[in-house]
Amino acid sequence: MTLDKHKLDGIDQITKKTLPVEQFEKLLTDAGYQRLGSAPAKGKRIKIWWRHDKYRRVESIYSPDETIAITAYHVEQS
Repeated sequence: MTLDKHKLDGIDQITKKTLPVEQFEKLLTDAGYQRLGSAPAKGKRIKIWWRHDKYRRVESIYSPDETIAITAYHVEQS
């Protein structure tokens, strides 16, 4: 539960440990990010990747029911 531990390009610092997915995704889409894909993650969570034309790719982790954004951070682009 570390949304507040990472700074995402183009988005004001998130100060809460988690956010409802709707609120988190609005922050990303308002900044111009687009959902790229998803995959299962550790602990039955869901991993979501986000792309942006200007900023680094973001990987986010959602709760198993995809209602809570738990963390998000930049990943190296391949």
